[in-house]
Amino acid sequence: MTGNSFGQAFRITTAGESHGPGNVVIIDGVPPGLELSVEDLMVDLDRRRPGQSKIVTQRNEADLPEILAGVFEGHTTGTSLAILIRNTDQRSRDYSDIQDKYRPGHADYTYDAKYGFRDYRGGGRSSARETTARVAAGVVAKKLIAAAFGGQVVGYVSQVGDIRAEIPDPAAVTLDAVEKLPDGEPNIVRCPDIAAATRMIELIESVRKDGDSIGGAGEIVASGVPAGLGEPVFDKIKADLAKALFSLPAVLGVEYGIGFGCVEMRGSENNDLFTAGPAGHEAEITTSSNRHGGMLGGITSGLPIVLRAAVKPTSSLPIAQETVTRDGQPTTIQTKGRHDPCLLPRFIPMAEAMVAIVLADHWLRHAGQNSLDL
Repeated sequence: MTGNSFGQAFRITTAGESHGPGNVVIIDGVPPGLELSVEDLMVDLDRRRPGQSKIVTQRNEADLPEILAGVFEGHTTGTSLAILIRNTDQRSRDYSDIQDKYRPGHADYTYDAKYGFRDYRGGGRSSARETTARVAAGVVAKKLIAAAFGGQVVGYVSQVGDIRAEIPDPAAVTLDAVEKLPDGEPNIVRCPDIAAATRMIELIESVRKDGDSIGGAGEIVASGVPAGLGEPVFDKIKADLAKALFSLPAVLGVEYGIGFGCVEMRGSENNDLFTAGPAGHEAEITTSSNRHGGMLGGITSGLPIVLRAAVKPTSSLPIAQETVTRDGQPTTIQTKGRHDPCLLPRFIPMAEAMVAIVLADHWLRHAGQNSLDL
């Protein structure tokens, strides 16, 4: 199997399956001297892990990372960084009765079509369990971009079903507003619009009781990103960000800035007009609006990068669905196991990680290409 690596200067390679011993990531290109500890990694791994609230899967994984290489005395060494997250709560027996049936919405059939053999326990390599490794790598990437240019990546749930959050200024949303309610309790749906969050939770609980699931959208904002990252042709930063988000399980659409809203606009309405920076910073060129989502011509403009990803409803359902067996015989299937009724709350740290990895990669590429003072 190829295609297990992502990035160029900041490059991650992952391995592991949902019901194997664990998942591991090797990260190349990490500069020496970054402070990194298991406690650092746990912040986002805790945000991603199952069993954290009543509206996510109740699989009980602690997701404790083990740093196998690349760190000495609390700092990265500049060598390859290796991180392992072990699986400890697999229930492979939940999948024994569906090993010869194709689950609707899953990669079962396409795996067989490609390889002629598959690990049927929970999806194997295509399972979202693999994203534990990416989230760990994303912590390292977040540290790198914060140290390099003060970059910050914050994501939140912007829609569940037909319930949309009202977010006047995406770049003003803080991690604290995503993770906590005003009274300090956890914001289990990770939507900073509290009124919308309440209705989202009610909807998720309703579909769970029906044995069903619901989709939604997540919005990811990268702030503090300097102008000039990215390439103008095949390595457009918008293209790499789209690939990064599309590589996550269940993502069916990605847009940035005004996105598909541009199809109803005229050029005079869609264009963001250039202006000088604020008083005292007149030399800093900016724009009066950000419909371009922080990227022009595949290169960052210096404004916040704003991305949205559409995430489908969870495909694993306890209700009966029609399907076929491996030899094409009609049958029905009911998926056992523990699954999210809505993927969005746990999707957010995964998406943040992939955006941060792209930014770290393009920053290192930019620094390498433009380091000579000619």
